[in-house]
Amino acid sequence: MSQALLYTYIALGGALGACLRYFLSSGIDSWFGKTMPFGTLTVNVLGSFSLALVYGFIERQELAESPYRALIGVGLLGAFTTFSTFSIETLTLLENGLWIKAVANILLNVTACLLAAWLAIELLKG
Repeated sequence: MSQALLYTYIALGGALGACLRYFLSSGIDSWFGKTMPFGTLTVNVLGSFSLALVYGFIERQELAESPYRALIGVGLLGAFTTFSTFSIETLTLLENGLWIKAVANILLNVTACLLAAWLAIELLKG
């Protein structure tokens, strides 16, 4: 498969994933209210489950060289939620017995991302 075609699959999947994320999270939030971010939670849980399924098919060599791997795994689910990637990477570390790295990955991602978001807000306050 050419690089141009590969990036086309990723772009198409990404557009679908972003639209699906907005549709689902805003729908859940309007249904349950915004007192708790249930829309984001739903997207993260569904995305993590879905990417784990894709990962399983890749491991079984059913999607190893398929264009659907780029379309679904990278594009659609990558735009749907990056939390799914974080989840699979952390599980892979755990499965390989790299407990310290897995815990460090969790702590660094949560702490660094919250700190970066806080810093951006503080910078905008001026």
